[in-house]
Amino acid sequence: MGFLQLENKKIVIFGVANRKSVAFHIATVLREAGAELIFSVQNEAQQAVIVKNFPGSHVYLCDVSDEAALGQLAGRIGDNHGTIYGIVHSIAFANYSEGLKPFHQTLKRDFLQAVDISCFSFIEMANYFKPCLDNDGVMLTISISSTKMAAESYGYMAPIKAALDSSVCFLAKSLSTDSNIRVNALGAAPLKTSSSAGIPGYIEPYLFAEKATLRHQALRTEEVANAAAFLLSPRASGINAQTVIVDCGMSTNFFDREIVQKAVN
Repeated sequence: MGFLQLENKKIVIFGVANRKSVAFHIATVLREAGAELIFSVQNEAQQAVIVKNFPGSHVYLCDVSDEAALGQLAGRIGDNHGTIYGIVHSIAFANYSEGLKPFHQTLKRDFLQAVDISCFSFIEMANYFKPCLDNDGVMLTISISSTKMAAESYGYMAPIKAALDSSVCFLAKSLSTDSNIRVNALGAAPLKTSSSAGIPGYIEPYLFAEKATLRHQALRTEEVANAAAFLLSPRASGINAQTVIVDCGMSTNFFDREIVQKAVN
């Protein structure tokens, strides 16, 4: 048995959109560790990505914004696959169709839609999948490295990720009443993904983040995936109700000498 002890453990993965997705990289590491992967995607194009890159894996279509659909999916997966060890929630959505607005001008409908898809869907997953989750199972969601910095390029998504982080500890407490199910988040620094490419003005903050890491190299998506696989594994059994930061030391390095000199000169 490998170090992660994930052989033959059934893990449901939400959020693979393409090969650049965080969820795609997590799935790749989990497959290498011997896990049995079950995918939920939003549309047939994403389904084709799974069929091509993870042949033999089970894949289901589900729009997580549809409460009935998510409940039906949990029932189908429970009936078809029995006990599930883990769930990966790598889903986020923000509507920037009108461009990036100052935070105080955030449209209510956009904010609530983003909360529903990016945060509340994780809470619903805990509710609907609990009957088929292993008593010692695990749920993991993908967050960001800081929700307390007003990163203008990220718009209203940081407060929503803050709600997601808070939900993690409440879910862990709630599920602990009659199970040992662990619930954690992984807070990643800026990444080069297709989703981030859709955020207006993202590239400059991404390049700044690269300079601000201690190694002066951007966080790689596969590094996030490696950390995620550990948090999902029995080896991380002592970690619960936490947001684990993966940022290459960026959060400690805002007074980097080179950055300061360029700013003041």
